[in-house]
Amino acid sequence: MKLNFRKYQGTGNDFVMIDQRETQHLTRESVEQIRHLCDRRFGIGGDGLILLQNKEGYDFEMIYFNSDGNESTMCGNGGRCIVAFAKALGVIENKCKFLAIDGDHDALIREDGWVELKMGNVGKVEIGEDYYVLDTGSPHYVVFVEDLDDINVPESGSLIRYNDRFRKEGINVNFVEQADESLLVGTYERGVEDETLSCGTGVTACAIAQYLKSDKKGQMQVPIQAKGGKLSVRFSENGKNGFEDIWLSGPATEVFRGEVDVDLDAV
Repeated sequence: MKLNFRKYQGTGNDFVMIDQRETQHLTRESVEQIRHLCDRRFGIGGDGLILLQNKEGYDFEMIYFNSDGNESTMCGNGGRCIVAFAKALGVIENKCKFLAIDGDHDALIREDGWVELKMGNVGKVEIGEDYYVLDTGSPHYVVFVEDLDDINVPESGSLIRYNDRFRKEGINVNFVEQADESLLVGTYERGVEDETLSCGTGVTACAIAQYLKSDKKGQMQVPIQAKGGKLSVRFSENGKNGFEDIWLSGPATEVFRGEVDVDLDAV
């Protein structure tokens, strides 16, 4: 069958977007079809695929799949992109509340086109000798480096992602360089099993890790330079070894749209 789609990117993190308000063509069992659609040689190509569906009590529901075809945890840049997609479809104006796998998310579209997405609260952070582990909607491992350009992100990231501790469930790995007032970030994403140009939950984790590393207090706003573009993260410490009022901000842009043949009977 023929399936209409749009392609969006948020600082180089790209997604195939499907409007399923009227008809649900793809489901959580459509692993092979989703993997094919995300394939950069034989399909549309993308770091993931996102379904926009109706949900009572919300403007819409977001269902996110990694490029391996499996449903995954929250994707911050994907969340920002689906907000822009919903705006283009006429589902929302400039504000919305939607449901994702990790719960409710508020979002707004600024006059300059940047999409601001409220992330879930972050609880306890594991602080190691040279690393941080925390969940910002997806699990992340953060390590600070002197020079990001010296790091082979796919190679170094995969060594951590597939070590004995994380091999079964997987973890996203972020390498961070402090540069003046901003953070330079490179991320290896599980499910994609490669470096991506940007990761929304990843830069959120990096901003919080930097806050803990520098032992600052109060509300923070951190500019981020991912390899695919600029983002910003702001948050507050809740005084109970956790963080709240976390907002991820950045651009979200339609790249192209089209129609693709999909074999819904493929297994």
